[in-house]
Amino acid sequence: MDHDNYPDSFLRQILRDTKTIAMVGSSDNWVRPSYFAMKYLQSKGYRVIPVNPKAAGKKILGETVYAGLKDVPDKIDMVDVFRNSEAAGPITDEAIEIGVPVVWMQLGVRNDEAAARAEAAGLKVVMDRCPKIEYGRLNAELSWSGINSRVITAKRTKKAGGPVRRGGFSSRRR
Repeated sequence: MDHDNYPDSFLRQILRDTKTIAMVGSSDNWVRPSYFAMKYLQSKGYRVIPVNPKAAGKKILGETVYAGLKDVPDKIDMVDVFRNSEAAGPITDEAIEIGVPVVWMQLGVRNDEAAARAEAAGLKVVMDRCPKIEYGRLNAELSWSGINSRVITAKRTKKAGGPVRRGGFSSRRR
């Protein structure tokens, strides 16, 4: 697998087949990227199980936090690694050991040796990508600028000669 260029079909299949994600390195801090990614993936129908030894036993977004992958009592379809590249090695080895079919390393996380071990064991591996971003991109939720807030629109208002659009710029008061 060319880990610099993933075919959309490969990513789409992983995201379609995945139901339960173990997010290693999740945080209960709402400003952390892992928290935002977890909340987004939950909103898309995924069950996201947080894994963080420092928060084990607590709850994050309604899910119990586990200390390690081996502690998760449910079947895991994908491990989402929100740790650094060095930590991704042991996490990948644990995923291989318990039979998780996919290891997905977040943006900035790349461990080619761990990826080679996982692929040799039959796992699919994605590195330096975010499942939240890829889900949005593959499902046309992101605009050319990378966001789709549905709050601001470029549609003309009635005063400017076009139809009135909710969320658009308009001189009339609400």
